[in-house]
Amino acid sequence: MTDVTTPSEAEGFDYSKTLFLPQTSFPMRGGLPQKEPEILARWQKAGLYRRLRESAAGRPKFVLHDGPPYANGNIHIGHALNKILKDLVTRSQQMLGFDSNYVPGWDCHGLPIEWKIEEQYRAKGLNKDEVPLIEFRQECRAFAEHWLSVQREEFKRLGIEGDWEHPYATMAFPAEAQIAREIMKFAMTDQLYRGSKPVMWSVVEKTSLAEAEVEYEDHTSDTVWVKFPIIGGARRSEVAAAAVVIWTTTPWTLPGNRAIAFSSRIAYGLYRVTEAPEDNWAKPGDTFILADRLTKDVFQSAKVTGYERLDVVAPTELADLIAAHPLHGYDPGYGFQVPLLDGDHVTDDAGTGFVHTAPGHGREDFDLWMARSRDLHTRGIDTHIPYTVDGDGFYTKEAPGFAGKRVLTDKGDKGDANDAVIKALISQGNLVARGRLKHQYPHSWRSKKPVIFRNTPQWFIAMDKPLGDGSTLRTRALHAIAATQWVPAAGENRINGMIANRPDWVVSRQRAWGVPIAVFMREKAGGGVEILKDEAINEAIASAFEAEGADAWYKEGAAERFLGARAGEGWTKVDDILDVWFDSGSTHAFTLEDPVHFPGLAGIRRKIEGGTDTVMYLEGSDQHRGWFHSSLLESCGTRGRAPYDVVVTHGFTLDERGRKMSKSIGNTVAPQDIIKRSGADILRLWVATTDYWDDQRIGPEILKTAEDNYRKLRNTLRWMLGTLAHFEPGEAVPFADMPELERLMLHRLAELAPQVKAAYAGYDYKRVVSLLAAFMTSELSAFYFDVRKDALYCDPASSVRRRASLTVVDSLFTALVTWLAPILCFTAEEAWTSRFGEAGSVHLEPLAPADPHWRDPALETKWDVIKRVRRVVTGALEQERAAKRIGAPLEAAPTVFVADAVTLRLLKSVEFDDVCIVSGLTLVEGEGPAEAFRLDGVEGVAVVPAKAGGIKCARSWRYFDPATADPAFPDLTPRDAAAMREWQSAAGER
Repeated sequence: MTDVTTPSEAEGFDYSKTLFLPQTSFPMRGGLPQKEPEILARWQKAGLYRRLRESAAGRPKFVLHDGPPYANGNIHIGHALNKILKDLVTRSQQMLGFDSNYVPGWDCHGLPIEWKIEEQYRAKGLNKDEVPLIEFRQECRAFAEHWLSVQREEFKRLGIEGDWEHPYATMAFPAEAQIAREIMKFAMTDQLYRGSKPVMWSVVEKTSLAEAEVEYEDHTSDTVWVKFPIIGGARRSEVAAAAVVIWTTTPWTLPGNRAIAFSSRIAYGLYRVTEAPEDNWAKPGDTFILADRLTKDVFQSAKVTGYERLDVVAPTELADLIAAHPLHGYDPGYGFQVPLLDGDHVTDDAGTGFVHTAPGHGREDFDLWMARSRDLHTRGIDTHIPYTVDGDGFYTKEAPGFAGKRVLTDKGDKGDANDAVIKALISQGNLVARGRLKHQYPHSWRSKKPVIFRNTPQWFIAMDKPLGDGSTLRTRALHAIAATQWVPAAGENRINGMIANRPDWVVSRQRAWGVPIAVFMREKAGGGVEILKDEAINEAIASAFEAEGADAWYKEGAAERFLGARAGEGWTKVDDILDVWFDSGSTHAFTLEDPVHFPGLAGIRRKIEGGTDTVMYLEGSDQHRGWFHSSLLESCGTRGRAPYDVVVTHGFTLDERGRKMSKSIGNTVAPQDIIKRSGADILRLWVATTDYWDDQRIGPEILKTAEDNYRKLRNTLRWMLGTLAHFEPGEAVPFADMPELERLMLHRLAELAPQVKAAYAGYDYKRVVSLLAAFMTSELSAFYFDVRKDALYCDPASSVRRRASLTVVDSLFTALVTWLAPILCFTAEEAWTSRFGEAGSVHLEPLAPADPHWRDPALETKWDVIKRVRRVVTGALEQERAAKRIGAPLEAAPTVFVADAVTLRLLKSVEFDDVCIVSGLTLVEGEGPAEAFRLDGVEGVAVVPAKAGGIKCARSWRYFDPATADPAFPDLTPRDAAAMREWQSAAGER
């Protein structure tokens, strides 16, 4: 036999090469900004989207229908939050066992894009109105196409998985055709009508606006207190000589006044001015009717220094009164009667207790006027609602004496209308007081300029018209809301209130870029208009749109082309375009119901229809009045049901101080900057850790926290990958043969699995992160992995303990990587392919299950006690290390005193020295000496630290009694010597 020199005899032998140390190419630093694009390219090349669809064939569908962002600029942090949340939904639902298909989409029509093109024209000194309409529309289309492409790449960079090769766009020809078909359905069922109502109008943008296009900002308004002299209906001479006083913040609306509203719930009185400055507008002897509660404020504003209350004026008396218009002497056009009408909207919180009523300038004014129109007509009062202001903000001839004066300029600045009206009131002696008020006033969210309420002919969809089945659009929508799951639940009440109280839907816009209201109309002899109902003509229009786009409607000879034989019947083509909210509200019709262009979404059988498929909408909470709202009305009006099963809402993103982001403040956070510096997975982790149902915050410190958390998660994955380099599946240890500590970890895995799946199913991503981060950092890195490193690195290859631990790490890795994959989509993929190769993808896997037979609550209870005692030991050792009495824990051999006999037996049933990572440990029953280390909250446990005796193992660094050493390996523990013999044997075989 040949003599063999043992490593112990070989001077300077490197024992580290005999250890099972972690080995992995998965780097500690993620390098995400460089790595993520590589992964995206690989997904593209491998056809991941196609493979996801193929792997999910036959499963129930879970479709997240994309709320279309606007194609008019780079994405911002709100876009990133929204799209990442959607990706968390679709990836997790796919891994929960659904066919979770996501087709991204874009809103491409409407004023924002048209406004951008007009800005370009103005910069070049061009006039939009001199450009042919179709040419202008083509420029709008090209602008939208450019930004759609830009945004698509930015969204893909976030890791959003979807059918990016076949997105939907509202300007696609088939989409424009379907939008036209949808409005035709409303026309055919008489839900579409042309009416005249006050709408919010942007003078700057020259179009009506929906509620969703308006935001309320601080604005300073002129305010006036105006008297309307009583001219009829008074029962007493004192009242006949009095005047009703109103207060308004819009003096320019006074030419449109036709009534005064009061409330039968308010107490009114007759008041006489007794003392006032000589040049005051309100003079001694003037008598006014005012709400008692507001009298003091009114006279203070009017600089009246003395007044007296003459008598009560009952609401029944007010109802009979007729007043003169305050401008009746200024121009003969105001010589009509002004009735007093009882209105529910009148309060005595501010003003005078009377509301100046201009039915052409306010919704409540209009509703009150129309509700009383029959009664007013019988009283001989003309119920015509004047068009006092045109689309450019100028007074018309129906504002006698003021034609040419302007309410707002084309830049949105205050015009000269207010001053002109106030001067006229002064000239007639009907101004009581004037002032200025800073308050919240509606502004266009695009131009940021004030809007006006203006009576215009518009197209409406009726909310309360009977639909033949006992329902109305309003009742259908309210029923559909109740049948929908709202997350969070408060969303149901919010949209319910909006639908219950909303007026008819204004769907027309007086602009150029959009889908036209593709119907024909003609005036009826008795007033109003008739809409042409001809299915053949409708289909001819839709077919033309499908082939040529909506531009077909604006081509020369379009009316004759579509009317054909009916061209001589007096029909007029409607050229108004549809509200862009109608476009987006119709998207379900050309994505979820179009098997030709979107075959992956074909055949959806929704739960509401008795099927197994789910359609989700997910947007910001502002969409209760926007896309959720318009989609609900569109679908209920044409299909009788909501287009969705589940609606999830998120809040707005604020800066770290809770402020709204603003370029002027300089507190915006660009997702592109975060990705460039840290990577998209950091942004995704931030999204997943927010309470997204509420407003969330972001900034440098918050992102730093996300980066720190990411680093911990990544390092845990890296250690598992390195350790699993030494694992072969054939070496796995059956559960029944595993040590307690391994069975404990599998028990925890079995506990976590249903919690993680439930959190994903409930769209609660913060809970997913919380569960996994706590488990991976506290239970794995800081406990299990720390305890088992010695066994994993140093035990013999054949060691059951080592192989059992590897078996558990294998299960942990599979579970944790799949559970993290919807959130850290790039990192999870990198970890998965580092282990299993690039042929597969973690995103094709299910969320890993855990065997329920692993559950062992009694074992967890036992180890809770063991870990509690371990905390005292580690606390004592930390104190020793701080005092530099020991370095590593393996230099220690403490004595642990345990007062409770049951606890002592538990500790003796395990290798407690290994659990505490010390070279030796003595367990003693009792309270321990007074100087022993104790830890608050852990009663009956005391630790007396001591340095380990013996020598330090050259391989594992554990201290041991050299008398126990294998003679062939005198500098190694017996365990390490056994490992070396196996290593030598394996080396010899190699």
